[in-house]
Amino acid sequence: MFSKEISRPAAIFAALFVTVLWSSSFVIIKLGLNEIPPLTFAGLRYVIAFICLLPFALKKERIEEIKNLHKPQWIKLTILGLLFITFTQGAQFLGLSLLPAVTVSLILNFTPIIVAVMGIFLIKEYPTFLQWTGSLLFIVGILTYFIPLETENNQLLGIIIMIIGVAANAGSSILGRSVNRKGDLHPLTITIISMGIGSIILLITGIITQGFPAISLKNWFYLLWLAAINTAFAFTLWNLTLRTLSAMESSIINGTMLIQIAFLAWLFLDEPITFKEGIGMIIAGTGALLVQLKRKNKS
Repeated sequence: MFSKEISRPAAIFAALFVTVLWSSSFVIIKLGLNEIPPLTFAGLRYVIAFICLLPFALKKERIEEIKNLHKPQWIKLTILGLLFITFTQGAQFLGLSLLPAVTVSLILNFTPIIVAVMGIFLIKEYPTFLQWTGSLLFIVGILTYFIPLETENNQLLGIIIMIIGVAANAGSSILGRSVNRKGDLHPLTITIISMGIGSIILLITGIITQGFPAISLKNWFYLLWLAAINTAFAFTLWNLTLRTLSAMESSIINGTMLIQIAFLAWLFLDEPITFKEGIGMIIAGTGALLVQLKRKNKS
């Protein structure tokens, strides 16, 4: 699937299209949460995505590679699946059940800041002046957006859950970089195993704690769309664009998601953005972009 490079204009268009798909996920999840409990919903999405990717693991070389995995590799891939799928995606779905979509998106933008700090201690990557400036801008933006903090309707609980999710997401970024940097495993092998383990544990946890409801045809469509299009297809297409676009170009395009989600949430979910929140969102987004651009250029 997608074995050839594409032209720069086509890559830019494709990358923007992927960010629209990813941004629309926030709206689709919010709509589906009216019927499906968050952890069960998240587990179903990623188990179906895992099933969609599974046929690509049936090639002889992938099967041989999986058979020859050592115990330390299995441990790392299991932890990666737990961090990136079970905890990060579980927290995102729980967060969306308690918070506006734009708030969840903004908190998720904290990930590059955490990764930059964790990188000092775990992989000896020291932040530059530009990264520290971006971190300061992000904090100013967050304070502008959230103060005064609203604690009604379980918003404080949602923020705490999202902070845990961001920490897990940052940890998965560090571990994922470490696993991929070695180059001894095919990216597809890493994705399939980590997603399979993480999604199955997440689904089992969701069913045990929140149950498995009767799901309408509309929400089955949402699930299949999220899994096949917004996950399996979108990640594959995004990886294709990375063959043509620089890290800076990809980061800038990815940074448009914060604005896209705000617009889609206003359009489909009736979640308005105040002037103060809009200013905070722009400041925080700019800060996160500065940190992420420098980090990616260093990787």
